[in-house]
Amino acid sequence: MDILLETIEGFFRDSGFSQFFMDDGYKFLIMIIVALFFMYLAIVKKYEPLLLLPIAFGMLLANLPLAGLMDPPTETANGGLLWYIFQGDELGIFPPLIFLGVGVMTDFGPLIANPKSLLLGAAAQFGIFTAFMGALILGFTPQEAASIGIIGGADGPTAIYTTTKLAPHILSTIAVAAYSYMALIPIIQPPIMRVLTTKKERAIKMEQLRTVSKTEKIIFPIVVTILVILILPSTASLIGMLMLGNLFRECGVTEKLAHHASEALMYIISIFIGLTVGATARADTFLTAKTLGILALGLFAFIISTATGVIFGKIMCKLTGGKINPLIGAAGVSAVPMAARVAQNVGKEENPNNYLLMHAMGPNVAGVIGSAVASGVFLTIFK
Repeated sequence: MDILLETIEGFFRDSGFSQFFMDDGYKFLIMIIVALFFMYLAIVKKYEPLLLLPIAFGMLLANLPLAGLMDPPTETANGGLLWYIFQGDELGIFPPLIFLGVGVMTDFGPLIANPKSLLLGAAAQFGIFTAFMGALILGFTPQEAASIGIIGGADGPTAIYTTTKLAPHILSTIAVAAYSYMALIPIIQPPIMRVLTTKKERAIKMEQLRTVSKTEKIIFPIVVTILVILILPSTASLIGMLMLGNLFRECGVTEKLAHHASEALMYIISIFIGLTVGATARADTFLTAKTLGILALGLFAFIISTATGVIFGKIMCKLTGGKINPLIGAAGVSAVPMAARVAQNVGKEENPNNYLLMHAMGPNVAGVIGSAVASGVFLTIFK
């Protein structure tokens, strides 16, 4: 009987269950509950499931005690599976590849047809620099503050890329914050949009955009690549891959490359990034005062970006005599096409005949370029 009891005791001691009874065991339980809640949002509420579900499951795997999936290699043991995949984030490989896929999936036609929407994309980057200043005031280093600010662009790949270059020690928190807020756009943005606009403004029906020629669509990514990278060479990885993907889409002679970049490659990299971003939210390093401060600043940045986009949209609405629906300003954050869909949905609530999606795509794709440019500015100054 003693041997049996000792065996059972030893089995329990070596299991993950035993860790829940340690001093910090409750932290693992908290993170597991958070992971399950994110799964609920992804599966039941259908909030960006392609993004949120891998993040949630990665968070779950990393917080099951003793699993070791994010353990680095040692002299006596190999590293965990997710640690090796995470090197694609840490070395800055995955974010540009995501930009390649985004470029293929993005139609720059609405931006070309309505260049004024570039201003809305620029206005929505205001949250980045506001959060940057706030982080400096709170005592973060300039490199940390820059990484925190980028969360306001609602661009996970750009946030990861910037942080790997400037403040890799806070990469886990930045990645989780950026991707979580991207996935929760349908929850975060609508209340801000409704508070800052009137029913009449939300119901504004915009005129149909002009048809953009194929030549314009081919020239655009080439010109943007040359100009932006010459001005900010540090944006080469992100802007270069974004515009290459878009050229695959528009040139008409690389259909197979465009298909694989936007389908197989995009989904594979998204799975890897989602899993590893979630897996960085480990209880032993994530539940700290500094981490919570970064999450709060990131949310603040995102709220400010949404608000300034809408406010600038209201200004443009006045200047054009009511021809621009201010809701499309909220799409100036670079979560493509999530933010544009939210603008469409909120506008349709007030006017069922309102089709804002293509109009919102202008500032939305401008936001992608804008967040990459903001990242380039920070990298140029602080790297």
